[in-house]
Amino acid sequence: MIKKILITGFGLLLVLGLLSGVKVLQISTLIAAGKSMVMPPESVTTAIVEKQTWRPVYSAVGDVVAVQGVTVTTETPGKVVAVSIESGAFVRSGDLLVELDSSVEKAQLESAEAAAQLARANLLRARELRRNQTIAQSDLDTVEAQAKQAEAQIANVNAAIAKKTIRAPFTGRLGLRMVNLGQFVASGEAIVSLQSIDPVYVDFYLPQQRLGDVKAGLEVEVSSDASPKTVFKGEVTAIAATVDANTRNIKIRATLPNPDGALRPGMYVNTHVIQSAAREVLVIPATSVIYAPYGDSVFVVQKAETGEGSVAVQKFVRLGEARGDFVEVTQGLTAGEDIVSNGAFKLRNGAAVSPNNALAPEAKLAPTPSDT
Repeated sequence: MIKKILITGFGLLLVLGLLSGVKVLQISTLIAAGKSMVMPPESVTTAIVEKQTWRPVYSAVGDVVAVQGVTVTTETPGKVVAVSIESGAFVRSGDLLVELDSSVEKAQLESAEAAAQLARANLLRARELRRNQTIAQSDLDTVEAQAKQAEAQIANVNAAIAKKTIRAPFTGRLGLRMVNLGQFVASGEAIVSLQSIDPVYVDFYLPQQRLGDVKAGLEVEVSSDASPKTVFKGEVTAIAATVDANTRNIKIRATLPNPDGALRPGMYVNTHVIQSAAREVLVIPATSVIYAPYGDSVFVVQKAETGEGSVAVQKFVRLGEARGDFVEVTQGLTAGEDIVSNGAFKLRNGAAVSPNNALAPEAKLAPTPSDT
């Protein structure tokens, strides 16, 4: 019995040893294959670090403001008897907008003109009598004063009639008409909005650090999502005398021609102040940058030290201004270096790469995607 148990145990140990040997041989073979295996190169697109001439641009969000803009109201109450405008119409300075009932004032005007006519006749007689020494000088003075009062009464009634004849104070475009024929309007009630839209102002803010760089006469480019394919050009015309104490920003005003009325008061626009002095910068496609909390980096394509092919070497960089599809590099690269523009996210330092620019997208300073 003991002999059988020993023979069975020995057999089990022999089987386990054989199995372990086979497994060790398999693992050793896999390790050797892993050491000898070469990873295939990653397919990437590349770009050249190039020099470009940029004019410094300061960007901000601005508001379109009318050069002149008012809500036309009436100074005196009355019933609307004539409406000479339509909503959205273009009017010139002095054009009739709305007329209020002035029948009472016109009757008063006739009475005042009759009184003035009598006062003028009395004045002529009084002057003739004074020349003949028939009346005293004080009597002539009294008649002259009465004549002036009569003329002043005519002017007073005419002024009251003029206040009920509401005209455009300046040339511009009307908003929505807010009164109707036959409606009674109170003093100060809104009639219509009137905005001068050519030219227009664009007001925006820049940090106080830019105060020394911005001056009147600098070129300004404005774009709006209402006209995405149009760039409106103007110039800086005014800079606020004080800096906002809460934000430490300074308010700047630009003036732009607006003949077709594409820019409307109240719109927000993207504003770019362009400096006159240009500078040379090193630029790379923005897609080539790997952004990280500890530092931004790019992969530079270099010839492999052993064998043929190329490898990607990671370099840390400092970035400056971004413009279009490009970003400025202030430190870390030199002009002419070949860098990975697309596919850098899947690389590691020293990885083999296979550049293929057949389908590489073109980087532009002013991209215009077709789906915008």
